[in-house]
Amino acid sequence: MSLYRLTLHELKGKMDKKEISSEEVTQCFLDRIAALDEKLGAYLTLCDKKALEKAREIDQKRMAGELLGDLAGIPVAIKDNMCTKGLLTTCGSKILGNFSPPYDATVMEKLHGEDIVLLGKLNMDEFAMGGSTESSFFKKTRNPWDLERVPGGSSGGSAACIAAHEAVFSLGSDTGGSIRQPASFCGVVGMKPTYGAVSRYGLIAFASSLDQIGPLTKDVRDMAIVMNKIVGHDRKDSTSAPVEYGNYEEGLDSDIKGMKIAIVKEHYGEGLNSEVKQSLMKAAENFRKLGATVDEVSMTSLDYALPAYYIISSAEASSNLARFDGIKYGFRSENYENLLELYKETRNEGFGKEVKRRILLGTYALSSGYYDAYYKKAQQVRTLVRRDFEKVFENYDFIVGPVAPTTAYKIGEMTNPVESYMGDIYTVPVNIAGLPAIAINCGWDSKGLPIGMQLIGKGFSEKTLLKAAYAYEQEYKEEGGKLHV
Repeated sequence: MSLYRLTLHELKGKMDKKEISSEEVTQCFLDRIAALDEKLGAYLTLCDKKALEKAREIDQKRMAGELLGDLAGIPVAIKDNMCTKGLLTTCGSKILGNFSPPYDATVMEKLHGEDIVLLGKLNMDEFAMGGSTESSFFKKTRNPWDLERVPGGSSGGSAACIAAHEAVFSLGSDTGGSIRQPASFCGVVGMKPTYGAVSRYGLIAFASSLDQIGPLTKDVRDMAIVMNKIVGHDRKDSTSAPVEYGNYEEGLDSDIKGMKIAIVKEHYGEGLNSEVKQSLMKAAENFRKLGATVDEVSMTSLDYALPAYYIISSAEASSNLARFDGIKYGFRSENYENLLELYKETRNEGFGKEVKRRILLGTYALSSGYYDAYYKKAQQVRTLVRRDFEKVFENYDFIVGPVAPTTAYKIGEMTNPVESYMGDIYTVPVNIAGLPAIAINCGWDSKGLPIGMQLIGKGFSEKTLLKAAYAYEQEYKEEGGKLHV
């Protein structure tokens, strides 16, 4: 088997035994990227020379018996909205097209502390606003299972590069499903951790009360390994949770007999593709075979979660993106005669259509006379959604449900913004409530495209979700479509 096909834990084992070198592995992935990425479009910035230098440095330290991090020599790629010192961080936007941060995000500090090899930065929907990676200013990323289809978004590059074996694992960000939906579309594992479990310091903000960094991996064990390295309290992030996180690999392979699982009735109504529904029903039955109890519950507040999410996220985006004005950093328009025109023209030329749409929506929702009618009411809905989840988790360990209403759709097919927003209907309630969720593959449709399911748990129950996902993966993982790259 080619080295690029190996999982993180397989590569780590071989490196620890000195059966393979980091340089050998890194070169293998760089060759893979050179061969595929012109068609796939997952990477925005490639650090090929620096990656090989780092790999050689790690090999020398390993041969000398020096102490190394647990992820030493593992080639990794990062979504382009996390600050990387001295390396372009664009958020997929023209307005940050020349921005090289003077510091690393906390997650980058943690990964560099584990001696990873950084391959590069990955494509995304502009400022993480989108579900298809079509709104990136620089390029479109394609789905490796069908190059005519989207990989999902906004972390489309992060998912596509793992499915196509262009990195061992990647990091993405999830504001309303932006890790889980592309993980589902590309057939990989994606986790949205509990809000506050992973530091947001150095993550360029879209919606601060919803954003969360999380990994995308080839399998669930890899997910547990990466989660161990990125969670933890950070003083530089005021929303970071000072709790005891434990070791996610402990008990990973124990059975799930006796666990209680909920299926939400409202997840299976009109709009859910029949093949997706069929796969999810089969998955629920498979959980029963693993010894879990599966019951149906109702969560009526979910009907209001989607509009509440778009009001809250757009309002926060309107505030967060006000800092991009052409003064201190980033793109600056040349078409101005005074300060007001500088602001206006820079933002007009620097932001794309989707970003402008959400800024306008958010500014309107926060404006005098409309704040109570929209933003305040959306926050009240948020409380209702959170309470509904709390009621379910009084009696159940986790919820099993769909990630998206359909499998990956064709590039250019989703032209109606409202229709595309409806694709987030199953994922946004998790962000509104600040809960953890993991997306894993549970089947394939008739076109050979992956179908994902998500497991949703109460706050800081990542260990339970990983154990359940691992148990399912070991027994019921299906081989399906054929990579088109």
